[in-house]
Amino acid sequence: MSKHEKIILGISIGDLNGIGSEIVLKTFQDSRMLDFCTPVIFASVKLLSFFKKTYELDVDLHGIDSLDKIVHKKINVLNVWKEPINIEFGKEDPVIGSYAVKSLEAAVVALREEAIGVLVTAPINKSNIQSESFNFPGHTDYLNQELEGNSLMLMISDELRVGLLTDHVAVKDVSSTITRELIEQKINTIHKTMIQDFGIRKPKIAVLGINPHNGDNGVIGNEDDTLLRPALDNLRYNGKMVFGPYAADSFFGSENYKSFDVVIASYHDQGLIPFKTLAFGSGVNYTAGLSRIRTSPDHGTAYDVAGKNEARHDSFKEAVFSAISIYNKRKEFLSISENPLQVQRRKQPAKKN
Repeated sequence: MSKHEKIILGISIGDLNGIGSEIVLKTFQDSRMLDFCTPVIFASVKLLSFFKKTYELDVDLHGIDSLDKIVHKKINVLNVWKEPINIEFGKEDPVIGSYAVKSLEAAVVALREEAIGVLVTAPINKSNIQSESFNFPGHTDYLNQELEGNSLMLMISDELRVGLLTDHVAVKDVSSTITRELIEQKINTIHKTMIQDFGIRKPKIAVLGINPHNGDNGVIGNEDDTLLRPALDNLRYNGKMVFGPYAADSFFGSENYKSFDVVIASYHDQGLIPFKTLAFGSGVNYTAGLSRIRTSPDHGTAYDVAGKNEARHDSFKEAVFSAISIYNKRKEFLSISENPLQVQRRKQPAKKN
C-alpha cells in the first residue's frame, strides 16, 4: 500500500439500532488501519461518542462540519445531523431508518463529487428506510440511480466471486425479469469488472442455469434454452470465456467453482446461499459496474446481537480492504489504458553496451 496514495474512505453508518456503529468503530480501533486510509463516517460525532462509550472502545473521533476539514490519522465524523437520537438496540424503527438514509445520501453525494475515494456502507434495514422520497429495495438500486454505469451485485472473498443477473427481485418475477439483453449486459459488466477492478486479463466466467437442471430440455422450463444458451453463444462468439449453463444444485458442492474467476447466478438465493455458506464472515458485497466504488459487509443489521458488544467486524474490515484494493486496481488499469505506449516504454529492459 505504500506505493499508493492514502484513500479517503467514506462510511455510511447504516441502521443505528443494529450493529453498524459497533463494527465500524471496532474496525478502526486498530490504529494501523489509519495507515491504509483516512476514514470519514457520515453521522454525528455526539452519537458516535455514545457508541464509543457503550462498547468501551479506545478510538479517537474527530468531528467535522465540512469535508475540507478532514484530518489524516484521525477517525473523521462528518456531522450530517446534530440533534439527539433515541437509540433502542434491536428495534426496527422508521425514524432510525430515516437517519440511515440521511447518512447514505450525504455519503453518495461526496462519492459522486470525488470528495471521498470509495464508500463502505454499514448494514441497513430495507423495510424502515422506505419513504415517499426514498423507495429502493437496497443500496445497489439507489447507487445505480445516483452513479454512472449499470450496477451488478458481486459477492467476493479470497476464493470465490459470485455475481447476480437479478438481485432483490421476488422469486415469482425472476423468469420474467431475465431477458437476453439483461444476460449480455450483466456478463459484459462482470467481464469488464474482472479486468479493470481485479486485474484478471482473460476472466473465466461460469454461468448457472435459470431452472433446475437447466430445464431438462424444456420439461422444467424453457428459459435456459430460449434465453440463456443463445446469449452465452453470442458472448463466446465475441471472444469472452463464458461457460455454462451449469446446473446450480451440484455446482458448488462439486467445487467446480474453483475452476473459474467468477460465477454468475440467475437470482439472489441461487448465488448468495452457497456464497454465504462458504465465505460468511469474510465475504464482501461489491457493487460492480459503476463509476465509483462501494463495498459492504456480507451480513445485515443483526438486531439479535445489537448493543451486546458481541458483533464481529471481520466482514466490515474485509470490505474496507476490498474497497482500497479495487480502487488501486482500477486506477492502475485506467492509467495503463490512457498511456499504453508510455507504460510499454517503461517496461522495456535497458540496452546493454
